[in-house]
Amino acid sequence: MNSFTVFFIISLFILPTFSAQRNRHGRGHHVGTSNHNYRDALSKSILFFEGQRSGKLPSNQRMTWRKASGLSDGSAANVDLVGGYYDAGDNVKFGFPMAFTTTMLSWSVLEFGGLMKNELQNAKEAIKWATDYLLKATAHPNTIYVQVGDANKDHACWERPEDMDTPRTVLKIDSSNPGSDVAAETAAALASASLVFRNSDRSYSRILLNRAISVFDFADKHRGAYSNGLKSFVCPFYCSYSGYQDELLWGAAWLHKATKNPRYLDYIQTNGQTLGADESDNTFGWDNKHVGARILLSKEFLVQNVKSLHDYKGHADNFICSLIPGSPFSSTQYTPGGLLFKMSDANMQYVTSSSFLLLTYAKYLTFSREYVNCGGVTITPKKLRSIAKRQVDYLLGDNPEKMSYMVGYGSRYPKHIHHRGSSLPSVASHPGKIQCSSGFAALTSSAPNPNVLVGAVVGGPDAHDQFGDQRNDYEQSEPATYINAPLVGSLAYLAHSFGQL
Repeated sequence: MNSFTVFFIISLFILPTFSAQRNRHGRGHHVGTSNHNYRDALSKSILFFEGQRSGKLPSNQRMTWRKASGLSDGSAANVDLVGGYYDAGDNVKFGFPMAFTTTMLSWSVLEFGGLMKNELQNAKEAIKWATDYLLKATAHPNTIYVQVGDANKDHACWERPEDMDTPRTVLKIDSSNPGSDVAAETAAALASASLVFRNSDRSYSRILLNRAISVFDFADKHRGAYSNGLKSFVCPFYCSYSGYQDELLWGAAWLHKATKNPRYLDYIQTNGQTLGADESDNTFGWDNKHVGARILLSKEFLVQNVKSLHDYKGHADNFICSLIPGSPFSSTQYTPGGLLFKMSDANMQYVTSSSFLLLTYAKYLTFSREYVNCGGVTITPKKLRSIAKRQVDYLLGDNPEKMSYMVGYGSRYPKHIHHRGSSLPSVASHPGKIQCSSGFAALTSSAPNPNVLVGAVVGGPDAHDQFGDQRNDYEQSEPATYINAPLVGSLAYLAHSFGQL
């Protein structure tokens, strides 16, 4: 019996679906009904990653309008950097968000993979597409290749990845030009993925974990933000605005979880405060990992009973209290239609990441029969789940626009997403090369995208719940891997809760 089977059995007891009842088919389901097919949304949220693949595509590629691309990536530096993911609607491989995407996909599987049924294998393949690349990027000691492509020149073109002829510039960090943020996030990605593959591919899992250990050591020993040395290339795209301390805490938390080596617990206890464990920065995403680290470490206290990490329960509670509408410590803005709103640019990434953390923390609290105290107001795990469900339901169509913000899900969804490959004719329908500048006709066209990037979740509506579905509005209309990654876990939980899995 593998760990996912064991987890599935245990989950029936520690993932209560509010109050379950038996239907006439004998399956437990959520009291009440849902308008949404979470299982369908789960399948599509994972399928999306195939549309973002770089490199030589496998024979079982399901997003068939995409073809091989970036087959000489890394050659400019005499290294093999073929593979990995394009981050969003462009053709650059940014290592920082790719690593975060990988960590969140892995966390989704670790918490809710036992509920995914047939989608578990697809989720693991999505993770492995990233980790195979991250192993290449970290193959040389004390060096990490953190980007392929010149983002400024890439953004000056509108072309399919299969056609791209912009410079495939290779950027790296090393001991003289450190990048603790991207290095520690890469370590987190490799460590979390090692847990995903521990039972199904033990040798691959060992390779991932050994690499994670050495990459984290490099991140900690050679400290600095990667955007200091690479500013002209990585800013304003993926600048390290929050510094690198959050990634060191996050990376150490994942290595503690993956290795059980006491050195990482010692590291967290010794350095946690200086690395910002109790800061009130309650935004979790590709740049700032503090909240994720707090939730992850709270599990050690709540579930594993590691008493020395007691404070992380309080740190996690502070984040939860900041999210709860009407709580004494609420500091989160919501749109009139009820969507959590952090910023106008790709806001949906904060919706999906926060929803995942709510469901995950609810699971830990349920296991330990705990709750959250917000200034005397008791917040139950059930309340956390209901808030998360409301956010996911809004994303899937329960909103003033009556629009699903996941492409291909529901009857009405964005048709003009800001995505080069989706907006240009496929290689199959237009074999001839589409030149750099001639592709801009597609950017400004009012026609729907010819290729449906199934499962892509776009940046989403503005603070007033309005969405224009304009291709040139990248803030609202561009999808990204790190928007989808945490949503995978939430959808698996909800599909299970409503008896769809």
